[in-house]
Amino acid sequence: MTSNSRWLKKRLGLVFLLMVLAGLLAPMSSSAQPAAGNTAIAPAIDYDAVVRPYVQQGRFMGAVLVASQGKVLFSRGYGAANLEWDVANTPLTKFRIGSVTKQFTAAAVLLLEQDGKLRLKDRVSAHWPQAPAAWKDITVFHLLTHTSGIPNYTAFPEFASLQVFDTPVEKIVEGMRNRPLDFTPGSKYDYSNSGYVLLGWLIERISGQRYGDFVRDRIFEPLGMQDSGYDSNTAIIERRAAGYERRRDQPLANAGFVHMSTPHAAGALYSTAEDLLRWAQGLFGGTLLSAESLKKMTTPYKGGYALGLEVKQVDGHEVIEHDGAIDGFDSFLSYYPAQKVVVIVLSNVAGGRRMGDITRELAALAVGRGEQP
Repeated sequence: MTSNSRWLKKRLGLVFLLMVLAGLLAPMSSSAQPAAGNTAIAPAIDYDAVVRPYVQQGRFMGAVLVASQGKVLFSRGYGAANLEWDVANTPLTKFRIGSVTKQFTAAAVLLLEQDGKLRLKDRVSAHWPQAPAAWKDITVFHLLTHTSGIPNYTAFPEFASLQVFDTPVEKIVEGMRNRPLDFTPGSKYDYSNSGYVLLGWLIERISGQRYGDFVRDRIFEPLGMQDSGYDSNTAIIERRAAGYERRRDQPLANAGFVHMSTPHAAGALYSTAEDLLRWAQGLFGGTLLSAESLKKMTTPYKGGYALGLEVKQVDGHEVIEHDGAIDGFDSFLSYYPAQKVVVIVLSNVAGGRRMGDITRELAALAVGRGEQP
């Protein structure tokens, strides 16, 4: 060994010794320091303990996400996205979201208003001159707030057979026009999918785009929602969950078929838990709509319903939310504005109706115990 090599070896050994001594003498980081005296360290909130019993009892299968102040506190999938292939649900699994679609439709209408292409006080006949005479006083606002009086098309006797076929939105609207109104427009609230299908049709007429394309271009893409879209019965959609339902003769069965043309702007979108968080942050954070439009969307009218959203008080906290149900799927998206807490629960099992229970219990932990990111 040369003298230069021996010198270099000694030099490296000295550097290593100094590094070890520095590590031994350095103070512990705050996360590694033991508690002083009797100071107690608050235990982490166990969100899984809320969901797990529902899963174990066969009452829930899907994905759950809880976020506060823009940071994810809990995100997990439960059960199977496909039972026959034993593929697990994850936070990236795509679920049909049913009537959670309505808030996207409402936002689309408000974007058109910001574009100067319509006003909420416009009568439907201003954009569709062929509207029946009975609808002469119905406004866009009435459609958004379920106060139009147009009967709910999903309650029509023929809907069960209609929903299995590719049905143009014009045909659905035509089926509404000759039926008498349930009440004078604006006089009361009565939840009706008809109003939102009609809104979707108006969006198409005014924008010149198909509803799904408009929502993609003006909402999904600007918010980075790459895993959301208008669902299709024919397209291959990666990571899409299969839908199931409970029946008396067996624990779970494949859900009945629904052609996704029929729910249209009232309930045809799919999304993931993570994408819906992006939506909530973009909507309530003010990056999608103007402050004036957001105020319109979140101001309750009759029955506590705003525009595609319900506004209510839960355990002393204001909550803005909406649930959804469609063959094989249930969904719930809840936002607590004061605490900036978002709770998202998506299920690929219809009929359990446990979405609200799980959502409330998760929110009680995040909001009630005041967890901060």
